[in-house]
Amino acid sequence: MDFIMIETGWLSLLPPIIAIALALITKEVYSSLFIGLFSGMLIYAAASGGTIVSAVAMTFDMMFSKISDNAYMIIFLALLWGVVVLVSRSGGSQAYGRWAGRKLNSRRSASLATSLLGILIFIDDGFNSLTVGTVMRPITDRLKISREKLAYIIDATAAPVCIIAPVSSWAVAVASEVSETGGFHIFLSTIPYNLYALLTILMVFLLSVTGLDFGPMKEAERLAALRGDEETGEAAGADGKGKVIDLVLPILVLVVCAILGMAYVGGFFEGVSFSEAIGWNPTAGLTLGAFAGLVTAMLLYLPRKLMTPREFIEAIVGGIGSIVPPMLILILSWSLGGVCRQLIGTGIFISGFVSTANLPLGLLPALIFVIAALMSFSMGTSWGTFGMLIPIVTMICSAEGAGAYLIPALGATLAGSVYGDHCSPISDTTILSSTGAECPHIRHVETQLPYATLVAVICAVGYLIAGFTLTPWIALAVSAALLAGALLVLNRIIWKEKKAA
Repeated sequence: MDFIMIETGWLSLLPPIIAIALALITKEVYSSLFIGLFSGMLIYAAASGGTIVSAVAMTFDMMFSKISDNAYMIIFLALLWGVVVLVSRSGGSQAYGRWAGRKLNSRRSASLATSLLGILIFIDDGFNSLTVGTVMRPITDRLKISREKLAYIIDATAAPVCIIAPVSSWAVAVASEVSETGGFHIFLSTIPYNLYALLTILMVFLLSVTGLDFGPMKEAERLAALRGDEETGEAAGADGKGKVIDLVLPILVLVVCAILGMAYVGGFFEGVSFSEAIGWNPTAGLTLGAFAGLVTAMLLYLPRKLMTPREFIEAIVGGIGSIVPPMLILILSWSLGGVCRQLIGTGIFISGFVSTANLPLGLLPALIFVIAALMSFSMGTSWGTFGMLIPIVTMICSAEGAGAYLIPALGATLAGSVYGDHCSPISDTTILSSTGAECPHIRHVETQLPYATLVAVICAVGYLIAGFTLTPWIALAVSAALLAGALLVLNRIIWKEKKAA
């Protein structure tokens, strides 16, 4: 069905407002997005002389259109999660744990190794959380690192790493949301503006090196040092037959072939520059990489009988099933954005308002960071948050004179979405991180909240700087210095407390 835009004035703001308000009130993103989408279609139907029946039909027409436009992404995510489940069931994770256990003999080395493994597994946050927890828990237990600390390191190297990794499900999701304004190139440009992700990774390494702990985490570490957490047996996987290569090789092949696939699809081998090639149709290239990862896993696992052909296929099907919930969020957010941009003229209305209101645009990144953080914390989903906010931010920055704020504002959107998701007790990543570490869920939330919030407060200052300088580097340098200074002050306070005791 062909859609024709009709300008509906202030009514064009209702669909995103309804979706956001319902999500904040109900803390349920699926129905909130659908109701927001349907309300937009009702407005469009009323303005074009249609009926409720036509609004229903157009709702599903828009969803079909967006699924068709993003078919490669859907295929990529399905194949990716097939690899995720296969690697988990092969025993490769357990093999890595046994290998690492012979190399790591101190709390510092174990914390650093956990952090590095979290960064290595950057393709997907759920895969990251469960794999790192399974691999490192026996090692951290032996060295009396608390389950709460393990859960924090897992969580801090899951979404914050995935959101800045060019080859990840997150990168594709974000690129698809801004496909009309530059897609993959826009995503790459937001990386230095994603202060929360970058500073969280920095903080994890600073804490791992210094051994500094504060707040509820300090007490958790003290108790772990006194009694130690119970060591758990290795998770079942291929009856202990898996090897380290069963974890490393499929992921390595996936990453390398994904990059080569993006270059191939974009015409790099036919003379197109690399930067242009990888941005031409990145999801198609990522799909080739995910398929290469599946083939590699098959060649590694089946001849050695780590799993039967039936088990291999069942693992892939199980992986595809597990990606359905986040995929539904994406489809609904794509459709809501399509209604706002293509049908009811939300962008035209907001652009006109911003261009005449003389708002202090320098405050935009900091304001968006706070809004995204509150939304993501309340809903427990970063994908749902940036899915709703990115179309709005894009529309605001399409106003005359506001174009220079697009990248800082999008970076702040992604950063705030990740912070709220990082802290939220109803976030799937938070739940998976506590599950992977076998840490009581609420204890994980309580102990990591001060760590994440310290970084977020510093980020807010950084976004004020970025909004007025329109460069990420000054903001990033000042924010990193503030973080190091804050940790230094905390270290001195804790040292004085120990001395007084």
